[in-house]
Amino acid sequence: MIYGKLPVVFLSVIASEKNGSTNSVIASYLLEHMEEVKNLGIKEMAERCHVGLGSVSRFCKDIGLEDFVELKELLRTTEMDFQEYSSEASSAGRAADYEKKIVRSVRMVTRTISVRKIAELCRDLRTYEKVAAFGLLKAECAAIHFQGDMLMLGRQVYTNVSYDQQIRYIMEAGRNSLILIFSYTGAYFEYHREPFFSGRPKKEWPRIWMISGRQDTFPEYVTKVLDFQSPQDQSGHPYQLLCAAGLITQEYAREDGVS
Repeated sequence: MIYGKLPVVFLSVIASEKNGSTNSVIASYLLEHMEEVKNLGIKEMAERCHVGLGSVSRFCKDIGLEDFVELKELLRTTEMDFQEYSSEASSAGRAADYEKKIVRSVRMVTRTISVRKIAELCRDLRTYEKVAAFGLLKAECAAIHFQGDMLMLGRQVYTNVSYDQQIRYIMEAGRNSLILIFSYTGAYFEYHREPFFSGRPKKEWPRIWMISGRQDTFPEYVTKVLDFQSPQDQSGHPYQLLCAAGLITQEYAREDGVS
């Protein structure tokens, strides 16, 4: 994994919430004091953040947890690990080594991604009435990149930085919607525990494409997977997803005769 579940969730809250909001304050404190919080009770946690007990409980619910106890348990199993890629003494040498890692990861995409599936996805992009693209943190960069390119090609695509808003959109989407999920590790849906499309027949579900470096099994509501070989480390993220997004829009432009 590139990073654990909780850092991703906390950073997503900070990125999407209004600065100074209760959830943003709590998430910021947790990221800055992860070791300390492991030994705090909910009352002390609330005091440290200058919020009420109810605010801490609501925060836990908002990020998909049962309660503060589950939050503390996840904190105990979460590790922060930044990867370095060079032991070169000079800055130029370290830069060269990092460049090699990025180039290698991009080449893995162009050499292993399915051209046939890209063409199929482009057909869906022309067919479906509503199109959205989502991702978490670095992966959302690829979604925004995709959105910008598609706008230049005359096709509007919806996206939103907030994971909560992304999930709401997906759960309310119907069969006329096409949704692209950019997820480097393929773990996008693991951050949400509630069942999707409960009680709705499959024919009413949106069509969901997962663009991912993990070649594995996915939830049943993922219709198609556009995957590629990946080092699954920080050197490939988000560069591999950005490359995949670019390949999709380039193919879309070619098939539409855009010069």
